[in-house]
Amino acid sequence: MKRFLILFFLSSVLISCKEENLPKPKAFLALNYPEAVYSEYKPDCSYSFEINNLSRVAPARNNVSCWLNINYPLLDATVFITYQQVNNNIDSLLMDAQKLPLQHTIKADFIEGDVYTNEQNKTYGMFYEVDGDAASQAQFYVTDSVKHFITGSLYFNEKPNFDSIMLSCILS
Repeated sequence: MKRFLILFFLSSVLISCKEENLPKPKAFLALNYPEAVYSEYKPDCSYSFEINNLSRVAPARNNVSCWLNINYPLLDATVFITYQQVNNNIDSLLMDAQKLPLQHTIKADFIEGDVYTNEQNKTYGMFYEVDGDAASQAQFYVTDSVKHFITGSLYFNEKPNFDSIMLSCILS
């Protein structure tokens, strides 16, 4: 009888002390950034653009005229801007600009391209969103097809680890 009471007591303690495991609900990262405020940036080049006031512009490391690095300290990211004049070489410029995003196909899950057309200003281009474990998450080019050709690439200053980001989003 004594054994029965000890066994009953131990089993009731073990059964009653279990934590109930519930799956965590799916969640998304809640990133809060200051509201963007833009001002016009006019380098001593053939182009200008609006830029977020929290970013910092620096000349490219190779000091090529009109090539810029736009640094975003809050995001630890950089947009690399290159500018070239069109001199009967639009085909080669377009091929080079379209090859750049495709270099990420080894690591990327998919690359989606969106066409940009502005008939009023006669400018055309593409924006590539690179999804997955790739070095660059976004690339673009824009041109007037006659005089100017600009490309840009976004890079975060972190080793890409898309699986960890997705896993933390799923587990959160």
